[in-house]
Formats: sequence, C-alpha cells, structure tokens
Amino acid sequence: MDFKLVAEDKGSKARAGVVTTAHGEILTPIFMPVGTAGTVKAVHQRELHDDVKAQIILGNTYHLYLRPGLDIIEAAGGLHKFNGWEKPILTDSGGYQVYSLSGTRKIKEEGVTFKSHIDGSKHVFTPENVMDIQRTIGADIIMAFDECTPYPCEYGYARESMEMTHRWLKRCCDRFDETEGKYGYDQTLFPIVQGSTFKDLRIKSAETIASFGREGNAIGGLSVGEPHEMMYEQTEVVCDILPHDKPRYLMGVGTPENILECIALGVDMFDCVMPTRNARNGMLFTSEGIINIRNEKWKDDFSPIDPNLGGYVDTFYSKAYLRHLVISKEILAAQIASIHNLSFYLWLVKEAREQIQKGTFVDWKNKMVKKVTTRL
Repeated sequence: MDFKLVAEDKGSKARAGVVTTAHGEILTPIFMPVGTAGTVKAVHQRELHDDVKAQIILGNTYHLYLRPGLDIIEAAGGLHKFNGWEKPILTDSGGYQVYSLSGTRKIKEEGVTFKSHIDGSKHVFTPENVMDIQRTIGADIIMAFDECTPYPCEYGYARESMEMTHRWLKRCCDRFDETEGKYGYDQTLFPIVQGSTFKDLRIKSAETIASFGREGNAIGGLSVGEPHEMMYEQTEVVCDILPHDKPRYLMGVGTPENILECIALGVDMFDCVMPTRNARNGMLFTSEGIINIRNEKWKDDFSPIDPNLGGYVDTFYSKAYLRHLVISKEILAAQIASIHNLSFYLWLVKEAREQIQKGTFVDWKNKMVKKVTTRL
C-alpha cells in the first residue's frame, strides 16, 4: 500500500491524499460503506460503483468467519471474488463485535472465547488466528485484533486493556509478517489506538502504535457513547502524534457533522453503519439537512429527494413517492433510501476534498455543519 498527500488545508489540519492498493486507488478523505456480511445492505455492487461511487467497502471478520465460513470464501478465491466487488476492501478484526457480546465472551491474554450469535457454538479469537482469518478473507487492508473498551470506563481497566491491545498488536504483526496473502496480492495491516477517553492513555497508545511503523493507523474505541466534544478532543490528540505521512482511520464514525469536524482534525478514513441503518428507518441525510421521510409534511412533496447530489435515485424519485414506499413497508424504500444516504456521504467527503485542494475548507465546513445538522 502507498499513501501520498496531495494537499493540506492552511486553516485546519485537513488533508487530501491518495491511498493506492492492489485493487485500486482511494481518494481521501473517504467514507467507507459497511458491508458486514459481504454485502452493503439493500445495495447492489453495481449501484455501489455507479450511483454511490464508493471507492472501498468494509467486510466484518466476525460475521464472515461464522457465515458463510472461511472454506467457502477461500474456495471462491477470496471476498473480492465471492461478492464481485473489484475495488479495495477493508476488514475489521472482529474486536468490536466481541466487545458487543459482553454477556457471552471471556477475555484473556491468549485471546477471546465467545459464543456465536447464530447457534451458540463456542469459538476463540487470538491475534494470530485473526490474522489468518483476514488473510483468508483477502481484504486489502486488515485490522489488528484489539479490545474496544466501553464508555464510561474506569481508568485502571482502560489502561490494562490498552496495554493488552499493544501486546496483542506485537503478536498480530509477528503473525502477519511471517505469512503471505493467499490470492496473489499484498495486504496491509493497520494497528489501532485505544485508551478510552483518557488523554494520557491516548497519547501513550498513539506513540506505541506509531512505533510499529505500519503503513497506516486507526483510532478505535470512540463513538461508543461519549459526548462528541470528547471524541474530537481525543481524535485531535491522537492525530497530532500519528505519522503525518500515513493514512489515519477513525473507526465507526459517524454523523455527517462528526466526519466534517474530524476531517478538520486530520482524519483521512471513516466508516459507519449509520447511513444505511438510518435509511431503513426513514431518516435521510441531505445536502440541506436531515429529513424524517415518514413525516406528514412530505406526503405531497413531489420535488426530487436531493437534486444537489445529481445521482439517479436523488433526481428520479420524489420525496412523496419515497414516503409512500416507507409507509407501505415496501422493500424498494430501503433500497432507495440506502443508496441516497450513501451517495450523500460520498458526495460530502468528495466536496471536502475539493475544498481542501482549493484552500477553502474551513469556511465551507462551518457552513456545511450548520446545514447537515438542520432538521427539515
């Protein structure tokens, strides 16, 4: 993997770059649609490519490991071949899913024992086998195995968890470096900064992660319930330490406002289930503000969903028609709304990149934050 900075904003720490992988280029800042089980819910790969204009999508190690299973993925030739997505893919390590299974898992130095949410069967994730699993899945960018601490979290637990994450990272790197990809192309390993909401722990973790010298770095353990200002504070602390010449990935973030503010702090890559999950519930993110399409006010509004985006669903379908589909619980409603919301997120980061390159990012960002947080 290669990362090249092409522009930096003078009024903030925002930057525009290019990540080059075996499956193509990623123009940063970038939002990555989440395809948990090898699919972005309700969206065809062709729509991801042509309408959403996604440049990279995510797969989930925990879910793919359980279903369809590694034998199927390997027999297909890796996740790219299995789901037909020819552009870059990133897989998380399963650490967050293990964190969310707090009632059915046990964390020890060796790794994590957990029960499948599908059939209750028992499994073990270790730093080593998580590297092996992600080698088999075949993503371009794979994540180190870590523990994501909850919020709020006691300082002592956060420190012990962070230190274990660092020990696990050493084991991840050793296993990654002694193995090779299975499908004839290189993969890249990103470590993950932890430390909950404690500044001294975040500093220590960022310094430790940077010392491993990997080709990119991630920030985890945020957007788990803490106030937004606390998230921004910790993100800024970490970005000021992580290498300037390598991409920074803020995991699981977030709202359009979160993304804009964190771009200004120096983050390059984002992912979140919010655009698709909220779409399925009738919430639309638009260039003018947030729409609850279920509201009566849209019943006879025959204007396009969001003509500023210029995409097919945004210009072809009306708000009134989409509301009708949502109220009627038609499957097409989830498809249209999901494509729209993802298109908006990709439009937003594309606009941010252009503003960074023009040197006008801060003024534009401040105006956009007001727009994207307005309830229409």
